Amino acid sequence: MSDVDVVYVVEPEPGYDEEYATAVGTRLATGLMRACAAPSGEPPLWAVDAALRPEGKQGPLVRTLASHLAYYERWAKTWEFQALLKARPVAGDPELGRAYRDAVDPLVWRAVERDNFVEDSQAMRRRVEDHVPAAEAHRQIKLGKGGLRDVEFTVQLLQLVHGRADESIRSPNTLTALAALSDAGYVGRAHAARLAVCYRFLRALEHRIQLYRLRRTHLMPTADADLRRLARSLGMHAEGDDGMVERWRATRREVRTLHEELFYRPLLPATAQLSEEEASLAPEAARARLAAIGYRDPAGAMRHIQALTDGVSRRAAIQRQLLPVMLGWFADGADPDRGLLAFRKLSDELGTTPWYLKLLRDSGFAARRLATLLANSQYVADALARSPESVAWLDDDADLAPRDLARLDAEVDAVLTRADQTQPATTTLRAVRRRELARTAAAELLGLTDTVPAMEAISAAADVVLVGALRIAAYDARAELGYGTSPDESPTNLLVVGMGRLGGREMGYGSDADVLFVHDPRPGVDPGAAQAFALSVATRIRTICGALGAEPALAIDADLRPEGRNGPLVRTLDSYAEYYERWSSPWEAQALLRARSVAGDEGLAARFVALIDPLRYPDGGIDLATVREIRRIKARVEAERLPRGVEPTRHLKLGRGGISDVEWTAQLLQLQHSHDVPELRTTETGVALRAAASAGLLAADDADELFDAWLFASRLRAANVLWSGRPTGQAVDVLPHESRNLAGLAAALRFDGSGGDLEDHFLRTARRARAVVDRVFYGEG
Repeated sequence: MSDVDVVYVVEPEPGYDEEYATAVGTRLATGLMRACAAPSGEPPLWAVDAALRPEGKQGPLVRTLASHLAYYERWAKTWEFQALLKARPVAGDPELGRAYRDAVDPLVWRAVERDNFVEDSQAMRRRVEDHVPAAEAHRQIKLGKGGLRDVEFTVQLLQLVHGRADESIRSPNTLTALAALSDAGYVGRAHAARLAVCYRFLRALEHRIQLYRLRRTHLMPTADADLRRLARSLGMHAEGDDGMVERWRATRREVRTLHEELFYRPLLPATAQLSEEEASLAPEAARARLAAIGYRDPAGAMRHIQALTDGVSRRAAIQRQLLPVMLGWFADGADPDRGLLAFRKLSDELGTTPWYLKLLRDSGFAARRLATLLANSQYVADALARSPESVAWLDDDADLAPRDLARLDAEVDAVLTRADQTQPATTTLRAVRRRELARTAAAELLGLTDTVPAMEAISAAADVVLVGALRIAAYDARAELGYGTSPDESPTNLLVVGMGRLGGREMGYGSDADVLFVHDPRPGVDPGAAQAFALSVATRIRTICGALGAEPALAIDADLRPEGRNGPLVRTLDSYAEYYERWSSPWEAQALLRARSVAGDEGLAARFVALIDPLRYPDGGIDLATVREIRRIKARVEAERLPRGVEPTRHLKLGRGGISDVEWTAQLLQLQHSHDVPELRTTETGVALRAAASAGLLAADDADELFDAWLFASRLRAANVLWSGRPTGQAVDVLPHESRNLAGLAAALRFDGSGGDLEDHFLRTARRARAVVDRVFYGEG
């Protein structure tokens, strides 16, 4: 019982003018409509609706072909081209019908190039939904959410976006077009199959409802008798009316879900903005576009494109959809050439994996995120190449959220509980850290996590490696030295203390793990045997964490131990107590401000903290001589440790206003006041600065200046690693001069400005921080 939607076209024969032809055509059209639908002795055939004509009901009923074209070229709205997609000659002069299609079809398939075409189509669908009366919305089979229009609008939008370059998907029939879209890779096979099943069921519902008393309605009945009759007419005898209603509701939910996944793809508006040549990856147009948008090696980029898109496979077809858009997304990053190369490598690795290209095509943001990461971070590109399955994280913010320590501890515990060999257990342990570094890096680059939480996540990953390494090392040492396999059979209690950035939970992607090794012999155990066991464990931990292997190393640095490199690697708690009582220097008390227990015996950890607290939080603070000594050491560090040839203003760690300046200032305040201000008893720099400001020890503005400089320098160090892919080396700590590298850092930091702006911002921030350091730390002015 559908309306018959028509458009009337006339063309004057030779010897007749346009006005006369239009008048005759109008009389014929009016008569046709009357013959089909006017009251008579027989029921009407159907309602004829000409409202889809140019200007709708306000426009003339009949126009010439030239008048139609003039309107469509100048005034037509987006939805009118969508309607024309289904236009076909039905009656009248066949030659005029062909001429109409030949003239209109190019306009239909170029309509996607209109400004905001996709957004207008999406808005039109929402307007259709909004015009459904609220009382009928839950009963609408055709116009409501999850109805026939959801399927039709989805199919038509995909046709219009991709059909300008692909004639195989231009069918006006919804199901035929859906099958063609699936065959060409624009819609996943499973999605297309389910949409087709749902569409047929909705059509069957609509037809059976209308057949009863030949009513023009698209509403699901509510009366029990009507529902029972409808179920029987559909052959749903076993399911009954309740089963039919439930299937209809399930169909609506499924259609709506698929509609939202396909209809609102970010690839669609991005594809629509491309020219036909760009969308089709025509070689000359593609090469010109690559050069115009910033690729340094267009010829090399074309080779990658050709390798990805050549052939008739479904994989190549989907790549032909993705690449025109992703090329632009790569160009939005700092190094599009590197991004495209990384994408090719990743696609070569994962291209035959069913979920990979489907994810990039169908996801709301995975493809855009992947392009951003690959073009802005060699570190993440390398990480994804190492674990390509990690690309799946990009579809869900929850998968990119850094894992907390408790969750990682549980995972490591499960791994080690099942492990029966050292090497596989070690590899798996280090793989957990590598995975979390990649996750954190991706989240930070995409703006899903801030710098401080990222440092905490990196530190947590190091923590669990040390926890696991201690467990493996102690087990192996017990087995080798004949103590048995149970932890209770160890001759001494063991403790790993985090120092430096590990202790402060402020590690970067390339940070070493600064540690102290502590042990406490159990009653009755020979001290020499206990020391030998503890040394064996500590040595094994360094090997487990830092040896070359299949997974990235975590370098263990124990140089902050008493006597430094000249002292024993591991000491008893009593030995630490004796050393600190007799020999401790101001810098060691300062270093202990960042000491925290990371792995090992909880009782020993509590006793170690009780031992060092009087040193790092001294009663009454530190005297003036100690303050002068700390200042002297800091000045010496500035003079002697800065690498030769590096400008002091550009060294992120040791330079003026850099990380070290801020940390030493915070630590001096802690040594002076933490005994009286408990809030200062923290291993974290930012927390210490806020506590000092809250206690009135530091002006709020000064605390802000220091924290901003410390945070920005820390972010730049991380960005150096993320951009270059090199986690170690002198360059990590230096703000580069090269404009390309500065632009890369700006992109990695999502900085609102150019590389030069970023450089100016850091130098300005560091100068302000140094002025505070000179006043607060050095007591100048």
